[in-house]
Amino acid sequence: MTDPQLPTRSLGDGLDVSALGLGCMSMSAVYGAGDEDSALATIDRALDLGVTFFDTADVYGATDNERIVGNALRARRDDVVIATKFGIRMDPKSFARSVNGRPEYVREACDASLQRLGTDHIDLYYQHRIDTDTPIEETWGAMAELVEAGKVRHLGISEASADSLRRAHAVHPIAALQSEWSLWSRDIEDDIVPTCRELGIGIVPYSPLGRGFLTGDIRTTDDLAEFDFRKDLPRFQGDNFQRNLDLVDEVRTIADNKGVTPAQLALAWLLAQGDDVVPIPGTKRQRRVEENAGAAHLELNDADLAQIEEVSPAGAAAGDRTSDLSWVNR
Repeated sequence: MTDPQLPTRSLGDGLDVSALGLGCMSMSAVYGAGDEDSALATIDRALDLGVTFFDTADVYGATDNERIVGNALRARRDDVVIATKFGIRMDPKSFARSVNGRPEYVREACDASLQRLGTDHIDLYYQHRIDTDTPIEETWGAMAELVEAGKVRHLGISEASADSLRRAHAVHPIAALQSEWSLWSRDIEDDIVPTCRELGIGIVPYSPLGRGFLTGDIRTTDDLAEFDFRKDLPRFQGDNFQRNLDLVDEVRTIADNKGVTPAQLALAWLLAQGDDVVPIPGTKRQRRVEENAGAAHLELNDADLAQIEEVSPAGAAAGDRTSDLSWVNR
């Protein structure tokens, strides 16, 4: 039997993608050890299900994630949309992170990503974080030149404030904003989402499952691998963990009553927020891709959405979503 295929949605100025993408970050030793063979099999399974939108970044896996994604998609290059990012640099010795949006670095980073991906163009190229030491107009001027050169098809930005969106969009149209958005991370709803809609910018939520918490499978921090960076996040620590677990259990009750999983309910909620929303749940496991894909075929009515809002309103999650909020919504 043929798998039901994912519907499609359009981002920004006409970038057509599957309604759910695949975030590939976790395939490179972020949530525990990476496994390239498993990653390749997971990407193949995603393709079978109709996923056409794949997300990576030059900083993931110390650049190796782009190579893995490029290898996995090379035979299907004309059928997929590859999104990658530049701007976050990591010191290979200290692992200290910094942000670089200088024009010369934009050009250098793009050429390096093209080489690792093994392609002649990037479909969607994001500024990963805003460089507060470089005017965004200068960064976006260099990015616009990449479009003119044919190296990049569409431009995006990640974790940008409403003001940054307006300034960047004035230089070159933004196809997509990628920011954290989920049932327990809703801070972009007040100003940023309305600005996107005013400007015609698509919204690509990352961590749409609360970094895995909303799957309902994480019951204790012992369920996380030894070097899983989530252990350092405020929502996974102390009393916050139990309070957030209680929230997830409320979501699970609604999901059980509908005969779906908590993850499917959480993704369906995001999809119901508008046709311009394309979540990119990340996973390195085939079964998760299959489960997540089911959310695209789940319709929530007004009563469902009201019930979800009641148990998980904006601000319901305990703790900040990251330990350093200066990196987000810049």
